[in-house]
Amino acid sequence: MMRRQAAPFAAVPLLLFCATLRGDGNVPPSDVAPSDRPTVALSVPGRTNANVTLAAEGSFVAIAWSASTPAGSTDIYTAVSRDAGTTFSTPARVNSTEGEANVNGEQPPRVVLVRRSATPSIVVVWTAKGSGGTRLLSARSEDSGRTFSQSAVVPESDAPGNRGWEAAAADARGRVQTVWLDHRAHARAQVSPASPGSPHAGHDRSAGDKKDGVAMAQLSQLYLATLGDSGSARPLASGVCYCCKTALATTPDGAIYAAWRHVYPGNLRDIAFTVSRDGGRTFADPIRVSEDKWALDGCPDDGPAMAVDARKRVHIVWPTLATDAKGAPAIGLFYARSDDGRTFTPRERVPTAGIAHHPQIAVDGGGAVALAWDELAEGGRRVMFARGIPGKGALQFRREPAADLPAGVYPSLSATNRGLLEAWTAGAGTDSTIQVRRVD
Repeated sequence: MMRRQAAPFAAVPLLLFCATLRGDGNVPPSDVAPSDRPTVALSVPGRTNANVTLAAEGSFVAIAWSASTPAGSTDIYTAVSRDAGTTFSTPARVNSTEGEANVNGEQPPRVVLVRRSATPSIVVVWTAKGSGGTRLLSARSEDSGRTFSQSAVVPESDAPGNRGWEAAAADARGRVQTVWLDHRAHARAQVSPASPGSPHAGHDRSAGDKKDGVAMAQLSQLYLATLGDSGSARPLASGVCYCCKTALATTPDGAIYAAWRHVYPGNLRDIAFTVSRDGGRTFADPIRVSEDKWALDGCPDDGPAMAVDARKRVHIVWPTLATDAKGAPAIGLFYARSDDGRTFTPRERVPTAGIAHHPQIAVDGGGAVALAWDELAEGGRRVMFARGIPGKGALQFRREPAADLPAGVYPSLSATNRGLLEAWTAGAGTDSTIQVRRVD
């Protein structure tokens, strides 16, 4: 059954941002010329608008985000563009039970487009409150986001315990695959120190012994399920770092790729990767993308992002502990590529200025790789963008200069047939908006 969910829409005129960026001792000068780009602002008035994700198919774009009332009730909304992000439809509420969403920046609602003969279907997956912890829900629209089906539980995601930090993608058969981090083993072992529904229930921040931290992580699992298939849910790995976002990508030949932050011996929090080449029936043993040697008695709440290009090359970007130009500890962003899904290139550092977090990655129609992230600069967080520049050896990234960097956090990035589209959260409280702009 389909239901209509009309919502008030904040119609905001196009704004112009002029982009330039000052370099510092850590960032080489860039010769990329700045440009003015129109920016669209979306919001549900009177609510805190945040936690945005994008999906695009040609010129069709779907955007999903959360909108919370001052009392703390949270709903999921979507809007649709048919002109590659120039204009958007009136937002529609996705979740059928009002106020049930339980999301944040590292686990936003995930929007997926499923190819059909004409307009794509829109599927949204999000984390919601449950009686024994948290669960995953999904809903589908077959009329360009005007209405959505009743919310449905992602197969076996309503087990006791907490779960989330999900990713979703449509596979070669048009099925939506979802991966998530799951704590049902914690619930069975009755070791969760936090109350049900807490985003950090079962979290091992307080583990005083590295061995204990690694052992505790074995109760954190990576699960995968196919929407609509009640027997499809199964664990892919144990020992995952709980509270870092996961990444999922697919290819037309039936391959499914997953990436996440793993807890290795010594409490090292590095990125792991696996691939299925038979539509998800079996997965290869996980491999380590890079040995970063980040020992941490807790979760950094900042996971990887992944994209696969037309040549089936896997591109991954992630944050990890590094050093700044003065040798002091600092969070850095790193990139690696795999041409065969079995080994990765040595990591390459992405040029950042300030404390960088929350990376995203996309591949445009021409095969060029682009990144987005937010970083702390001049007392506030700003949204950044970089392009991959081919050269001798590994891919190099060049920051886009911007004199007035757009203030905001948690960007999302997707490729349309008119260029890359970027969205992020700007402002706070009821003054917050979802900003959207084309970046080339």
